[in-house]
Amino acid sequence: MRRNRSIPAATVVPVLVYPDVRAAVAWLASAFGFVEHVRIGEDHRAQLGVGDGAVIVADVRHDQRPPRGGEVTHLVMVRVDGIDEHCEHARSCGAPIVMEPTTFEYGERQYVAEDLAGHRWTFTETLEDVPPEAWGGTTVRPR
Repeated sequence: MRRNRSIPAATVVPVLVYPDVRAAVAWLASAFGFVEHVRIGEDHRAQLGVGDGAVIVADVRHDQRPPRGGEVTHLVMVRVDGIDEHCEHARSCGAPIVMEPTTFEYGERQYVAEDLAGHRWTFTETLEDVPPEAWGGTTVRPR
């Protein structure tokens, strides 16, 4: 894949719509540790990174809208280290915690938070490498 400094290098890049791009960038940086890499216009779009992942924050326009209360249409999963500390930091920044940190049989400890526009984020920390067959999954194509 060719490199282009005008777009995030991640293979999959969610584009999430917010009513105020600048407020969203500031909040995501403060609460979840994202870093802004590219700003497009003053309040049009921004490219943010975390680890080797990326997300684009987009403004409301045409048929693009942020989530509506009471509906969950998507979750964005982000891998982190220090899940419990990450959760407490997000909580201290005002993030509603939808699911407290929980350890699952598939080797992950996760929590779910909501951001200022209602997007749901699952943060996950790998505790151990567990084969999917150990918890009822099926490996279809090994990585």
